[in-house]
Amino acid sequence: MSLSDHPRAYGTAAVAIAFAAGVLVTLGFKDLYPDLESRYQQKRSWARKHRRPSTSRPPPRGGTTDHSTSTNNTNTNPNAASRRRSSLYWGGGPVSLEDHDHETALTQRSPGIVSGIEGCIGGTPLVEIHSLSAATGRTILAKAEFLNGAGASPKDRVALRMIEAAEAEGLLVPGRGDTIYEGTVGSTGISIAALARAKGYRAHICMPDDQSLEKSDLLHHLGATVERVPVAPIASPEHFVNLARRRAAEHTASEADDSRGFFADQFENPANYQAHQAATGPEIAAQTAGRLDAFVAGAGTGGTIAGVARYLKDDAQLTDVRIVLADPQGSGLYNKIRHGVMYSATEREGTRRRQQVDSIVEGVGINRVTENFEAGRDLVDDAVRVSDDQACRMARWLVEHDGIFIGSSSAVNCVAAVVTAMKLPAGSRVVTILCDSGTRHLSKLWKKIGEMGLEDEPKPDDLFTLLAIEKPR
Repeated sequence: MSLSDHPRAYGTAAVAIAFAAGVLVTLGFKDLYPDLESRYQQKRSWARKHRRPSTSRPPPRGGTTDHSTSTNNTNTNPNAASRRRSSLYWGGGPVSLEDHDHETALTQRSPGIVSGIEGCIGGTPLVEIHSLSAATGRTILAKAEFLNGAGASPKDRVALRMIEAAEAEGLLVPGRGDTIYEGTVGSTGISIAALARAKGYRAHICMPDDQSLEKSDLLHHLGATVERVPVAPIASPEHFVNLARRRAAEHTASEADDSRGFFADQFENPANYQAHQAATGPEIAAQTAGRLDAFVAGAGTGGTIAGVARYLKDDAQLTDVRIVLADPQGSGLYNKIRHGVMYSATEREGTRRRQQVDSIVEGVGINRVTENFEAGRDLVDDAVRVSDDQACRMARWLVEHDGIFIGSSSAVNCVAAVVTAMKLPAGSRVVTILCDSGTRHLSKLWKKIGEMGLEDEPKPDDLFTLLAIEKPR
């Protein structure tokens, strides 16, 4: 007697088979979409691999840690296949279902009331620079990081994350009288000083004495203790970073009270690049809907370029995006990326005029590889060297054509963005960073621009002639 002789039994069996098939398909759903599973596992692997025992990684502000925007890129991780076989469909353990809606949302400032100055950090706009787009035939976009609300630079993100990580470990305790020590050329110190006051700490900043006076003056007004010290090589105990480290240790060792000194260590602290991997990168991916061809940024600590690169290429799997370093004259990173050797011509004996980076540019350029830069160095595809002359001319160009008043590192980024754009097909999209306002660079960059006569003399209307860049045919 067959099932065909009993329609009701046949129907019941068909329903049972369909139900069982549905269960198997549901349990194996993520295995039909291996790229989603591999991205999630890859993020966890990166976090475990690069988390220092001494610095915890608190959850990113705004609830944004991932934003997948590309459906054309594939995961090239050789371990991805083995990691994917983790559901009942493959005979493994049970599937855990998680809500990832928050990971696809753009971090934006609340339209209502935010909690403290920390609520003014992140969610900065992505601005098209019309004159550069028109000149290149490519779309040049810039993340307006000077609109961060605490210290008015991308260092707001870094300072906040370093402080929160230290608090999570008990290295900083509000109200105990703790002091945050940092060695900085200015911007990180300004962000730390503002946030320290907001969160109940003091700030002690060590900086080289060749930096613009506007920065140290602002630090004083923010209530920070400022030590301007002679420029020294990093191997010297008197280098501004080493001095800050020593001051923090001396504070903690003092028996005057129970307060502690915390050395933020922005150059080597992984919270630096993690801040940009967790927020700046996802914001860029969301604001461009994943449609960008290159990301261009300079490197001082290296946290911005490394963190954004890691998000775009590793987390969002936008593997075709070119990551390009913008490097000022006198820095050795250009040769490190292009030739694998950390070297600058200004390091030759008898030619060095300074003991740091031989450039008017502040905030980017360095002659060593930091832990933060190393975290993303293998993801950097190319480097562009920018002269002081080009940086000055670009800064003035942006004022005259776009009403954008920026500092030296932003000018370097924009020059490199133009050079990068011209290596890409017409219509391509290039994203860069506008770091801080020109108001912090009046006594150096903008004084130099005035001395060059760029504010008065007639200038070429052609951008490539102005920058002495050969326009590809």
